[in-house]
Amino acid sequence: MKITRRQTLATFTAVAVLGPSGIARAADTVRIGLPTKTYWPTTIAETAVRQKLFEKEGITAELTIYRGGAETFEAMAAGAADVILDATSLVSAGRKKGVNSKVLASAATGYYGWQLMTLSKSTLGVKDLNGKKVAITSAGSGSDLLALWTQQDKNIEFTRVPVGGGGLVPNLLAGNVDAAVVYSPLSFQISKSGEARTILDFSEEVPPNLAAGWIALDKYVQDKPQLVQKTLNALYGALMFMRANKDASVKLITELYEIPSEIAAQEYENTIMKLETDGSMDGPKIPEQLQLALAMAKAGGMKDLGPAAEIISTQFKPVPTKF
Repeated sequence: MKITRRQTLATFTAVAVLGPSGIARAADTVRIGLPTKTYWPTTIAETAVRQKLFEKEGITAELTIYRGGAETFEAMAAGAADVILDATSLVSAGRKKGVNSKVLASAATGYYGWQLMTLSKSTLGVKDLNGKKVAITSAGSGSDLLALWTQQDKNIEFTRVPVGGGGLVPNLLAGNVDAAVVYSPLSFQISKSGEARTILDFSEEVPPNLAAGWIALDKYVQDKPQLVQKTLNALYGALMFMRANKDASVKLITELYEIPSEIAAQEYENTIMKLETDGSMDGPKIPEQLQLALAMAKAGGMKDLGPAAEIISTQFKPVPTKF
């Protein structure tokens, strides 16, 4: 494993002797982009690494963690990431700007653990945020989408302050912002500690929709369909491993994010166990869930969204790698 300035986490398939076989393996490397560190996609990808599921598929994975969903999507558009986890609405908006990508597999149909939070000592409610400052990870990210949705749904206006995934909690606790859109397990952690309280639970307030999926550029899919399939197999194999091994999964979450085991267990039950296990994009509920996701994005202020039919691919169905 190696860590770069962008918190790049990489795993490389062991090659005993350098030579033609090693060169061949290098061609089977997939660069996976993750929207922030302390977030369930990172947990899934790290599990796939540690259980050697990419290796079992005969490929190598390089994991890169970015500052938010928008930066992750931009990395894919720039050719720096091959397969990413991101909001489906970004795929729709991207196609209108010439970034031709598709959602390859359904990952989450809700914002599990996402909460709008303020300091425990604050008396602010959601309506009181009118004219205030609310922290998000980055413009165009999932947290930004939820902030925009809150403004529209509650008929209020506030300033959205991008601080990166790692800056949400520090800026909230320091009082630099009045509230923050916080994802789990961070939301669970600062609630349990008594440092912050929830004033809106997005997992309950936002209607079920195709919130997030695994995504790749059309050209990458066209050029490397087998590599895409193997990547999805490993990622969904990791999810199945976690579902079947609670103790090991809670331990991993605890270690990865340096949080108490009870918070990791809460993340496991309230997030990991609610993720999509099938991943198939040809399910009967997919069109409706995707339409709801785009409708939510439009309601939040996103414009120039491409048609739902243009942003999904039914070419792949994850076949979870056996662990």
